[in-house]
Amino acid sequence: METVLAQKIKNIIFDYGNVIFEINFINAQKALLQLGIPDIESFFGHKGHDNIFSELETGAITAAKFRDGIRNAANNPGLMDEEIDAAWNGLLIGVPENVHEVLLSIKDKYRTFLLSNTNEIHYNYILDYLKRTYQVANNDHLFEKAYYSQLMLLRKPNVEIFETVIKENNLVPEETLFIDDSPQHLVGAKQAGLHTLLMDKHPRELGQFLKEHNLI
Repeated sequence: METVLAQKIKNIIFDYGNVIFEINFINAQKALLQLGIPDIESFFGHKGHDNIFSELETGAITAAKFRDGIRNAANNPGLMDEEIDAAWNGLLIGVPENVHEVLLSIKDKYRTFLLSNTNEIHYNYILDYLKRTYQVANNDHLFEKAYYSQLMLLRKPNVEIFETVIKENNLVPEETLFIDDSPQHLVGAKQAGLHTLLMDKHPRELGQFLKEHNLI
């Protein structure tokens, strides 16, 4: 991003996973494999995944239906809810120590928003994690508003999810930046007229990333 462009930005929409909250895809993949799910690359792989994950992220199915889907995929009806949740939550690592401070500091300069593809099981785990680790109830204090896919019944990169955030907050797309670690999500953001940046650093380096792009 050029300095001139950065000067035009008044609003920043942040993704959550691997921008703010560290996640590890391989951890979840290994844990699901250990539950007995065969052909893990097609079920939950880098290039694609079973539709059950998208359905959970858009609230199309309940957490209970998701767990039943995992039992079916593992061909193991005896799997306990807790076992399934633990495997699925293996994806989640945590928020590096300095990241909340970075987000709070830039809130004075920009209107900031969170837009995350997540799901009921991960959302509940994250809320518990934030209470245990940072003594905060949620992410609301860090942003003007936080948006989660399972509550919006939409997920990125669907252009409608970006248009919803723009419309609800009267944002000017040309003055709005979206930051995500997934290139495919940037496509939908661009279709909505947003500026985009691909997060190519570890979440602990969020402050440095913003400095490099002349945003702070």
